[in-house]
Amino acid sequence: MDQISAAADTAPAVPVQTARKKTQIVVVGGGAGGLGLVARLGKHFGRERFDIILVDRNQTHIWKPLLHEVAAGSLDANLDEVGYRSHAYRWRYRFFDGALEAIDRAARQVVIAPITDEKGREIIARHRIRYDYLVLAIGSVSNDFGTPGARDNALFLDDRTQADRFRQMLLNQCLRVSRAMSADPASDAMVRVVIVGGGATGVELAAELYNAAKGLAYYGLEVFDDRRLSVTLVEAGPRILPALPEKLAMAATQELEAIGVRVVTGRQVTEVTDSGIATAGGEFIPADLRVWAAGVKGPELLQGIGDLETTPSNQLVVRDTLQTTLDDRIFAIGDCARLIPKGSDRPIPPRAQAAHQMAGTAFHNLRALIEGGALQPFSYQDKGSLVSLSRYSTVGSLMGNLVGGRMAVEGRIARMIYVSLYRMHVLAIHGWIKGLTLIVMGHVNQVIRPKLKLH
Repeated sequence: MDQISAAADTAPAVPVQTARKKTQIVVVGGGAGGLGLVARLGKHFGRERFDIILVDRNQTHIWKPLLHEVAAGSLDANLDEVGYRSHAYRWRYRFFDGALEAIDRAARQVVIAPITDEKGREIIARHRIRYDYLVLAIGSVSNDFGTPGARDNALFLDDRTQADRFRQMLLNQCLRVSRAMSADPASDAMVRVVIVGGGATGVELAAELYNAAKGLAYYGLEVFDDRRLSVTLVEAGPRILPALPEKLAMAATQELEAIGVRVVTGRQVTEVTDSGIATAGGEFIPADLRVWAAGVKGPELLQGIGDLETTPSNQLVVRDTLQTTLDDRIFAIGDCARLIPKGSDRPIPPRAQAAHQMAGTAFHNLRALIEGGALQPFSYQDKGSLVSLSRYSTVGSLMGNLVGGRMAVEGRIARMIYVSLYRMHVLAIHGWIKGLTLIVMGHVNQVIRPKLKLH
């Protein structure tokens, strides 16, 4: 019997005294916040008297802000992903493959859903994992706001599987158009993509698609060029990138339109079909690929889980210590946590930087509960926002909490800072030595590897 005290859901708890000697900290979700947290916990507590456990339904981690590059084929996720098992060995925690199904607060156990193979055959039965402290860091999913047809006819970019699916569908459509052009040079065949949502994901994907289209001619589609790509970005609000100053949003709009993106603002999508989208203004925009990138919410699983307090958008309500309001032993960090700081009327935004900062506070407070000490309230330090328009440009604002407001940045300086954010993430989860090695290897791969992933 494994010392994690895992048993079939119907089996009695195993009275193994040696397992009970260890304090068990379970973190569910290996995203930007969860992965950094287990590394710090494992490094600090070790395995002698503590059992640090990460549970995730995926085998590997990919930084979510990079998914638009995976979708366009500009990034090979196999080179940038982090394998949880090897990472766990290095940082002295344990990884369990599985999806959270329920929380039994009375027994202090999480219920993990059965794991099945591609044919539906059970590999691991439903089981339970004991916890002394639990941290939920399972992120967010796209919010379709109940729009008719969105769930069935649109693609989402919530994880790598969805990004890979989009890339394959995009390549298939490009191949169709290329073959049509080869057969008839006068063909008007197009690759039509509509992206719903003018936030960072939608804007970055729109620009990245044109960057990818320019490279296809070098990899077998000689007659294809970016003039055969039609990208429409639809935003319900008055402008794209509402998190940025209006001046920068306008600069991004101009840059997108310059490379060929049609930017439509002030239009709410009323329906998504298998041939396009309909807007409240009565326009129907035909599309071969329809991507939904408008807003996020917590996974449906979280609604009322463990009888904890949740919001209508499926987020767990937490106090300023990041402990859930109804259970001091359960924390929530990242996009799945809802916290309105004192003196503010807005919740912490769903950003990777917020998840990283929450992981730091959760680490401190877990140490305080275990070792004795004062709990620390979470204080969000807004570092600003940056949006990459692929190789064309980067716009953003920095140092949001400094006296005097935000500093607008564009061009090469903004691009350099944008790239450095990912490097900081790499250093946070790998440490300085391995992190710097991976950064150097990344530069080498940019030279020797193909510019696009076409398989």
